[in-house]
Amino acid sequence: MTETTCSPARPFRKVIRTEQDGPVLHVRLNPSERDDTLSVAVLDALVQLLDDLHERPDIRVLVLSSMGADFCLGADRNEYQAALDGDPTGAALRRIADRAHRLCQSLENTHAVTIARLHGRVIGAGLALASFCDLRAGAETSRFRMPEIGVGLPPAWGGAMGRLVSEAGAARIRELMLTCDVFDAATAHRLGLLHRTAPLDQLDKVIEGWTRPLVRRAPEALVLTKRMLAGYARADRAADVSQLDSHLLTAHLHRQVSQGQAGSR
Repeated sequence: MTETTCSPARPFRKVIRTEQDGPVLHVRLNPSERDDTLSVAVLDALVQLLDDLHERPDIRVLVLSSMGADFCLGADRNEYQAALDGDPTGAALRRIADRAHRLCQSLENTHAVTIARLHGRVIGAGLALASFCDLRAGAETSRFRMPEIGVGLPPAWGGAMGRLVSEAGAARIRELMLTCDVFDAATAHRLGLLHRTAPLDQLDKVIEGWTRPLVRRAPEALVLTKRMLAGYARADRAADVSQLDSHLLTAHLHRQVSQGQAGSR
């Protein structure tokens, strides 16, 4: 296995690490620089990587994981606030939210089969990001939560509401979004948010059990099947309004700030 980047001319920042093992690319979130959140730097690095994959047909499978204690603790709300403070019009914040949407669409549309390897806490935008992967395996000790309403935000990140509803069903996603309840890996598996669960020390074997047969499949058949499945999934989201997510998020946060300023007068 060799460490690599997909575009030597445009090196990644240290927020992600990549290693290539033949036709399998391992992409690991690297929270050692800050914390386990999806900062703008992480979004940009992942979007760049997925854009570069268009020129890498030799990459057949992409495995997304994290080097931290948790897979991901969600979006970086401090960056949201800083963006709004620096640009009260909300344009900067909308650009952040639009990056998230572009990332999720790129993840869904890439030719490579995408696998999420989940452990620890998988929160908010972290769950949203994982939901756009084709296959998802989680450690039995993983814990999941959709906390947006609990922290005063709409669940508007990356167009994930439609994807989550399509993958797990409207009734259960409605309950989990409204209650912000923590749920375990067994529940995530029952809902279809996880395809497989395993003890943490056996999780890599589950991933290998997927990658080995996938890389033996005929490339064109694999890509065509993935795109057909994505097409049917999008048909379930015929009324998709995910492109409004950045506007909804910005308007909500802007209103909160305005109310806070008015209250302090």
